[in-house]
Amino acid sequence: MKGSNKLAWTWRVKAECLEEYVAMHLEPWPEILEEHTKAGIRNYSIFQNGNQFFYCFECDDTEAAFAYIAKSEACNRWNAITSKMVEGSFDFNEETPMEPLREVFYLK
Repeated sequence: MKGSNKLAWTWRVKAECLEEYVAMHLEPWPEILEEHTKAGIRNYSIFQNGNQFFYCFECDDTEAAFAYIAKSEACNRWNAITSKMVEGSFDFNEETPMEPLREVFYLK
């Protein structure tokens, strides 16, 4: 089966940060949206189940996208805030800033 250009992962948000994390994502900074678009990320969705969040986006070159985000001043400011809220790595300078989920089904 040929896969898609999607990347998906999950993170848990610390209970004491849940309200602020959701509020930030309900009204993201315009420059964050712009930077993700410039990085080549599209169709980005985040879903919530309690304190677990499921993230999914499409991107033709995730390595280039993560490199762009790692150099983005706006994204670094955003990540400095939100990285303290999640259980896991948020460092886009790491080789794998999150553990991608395996895609097992894709309907074109």
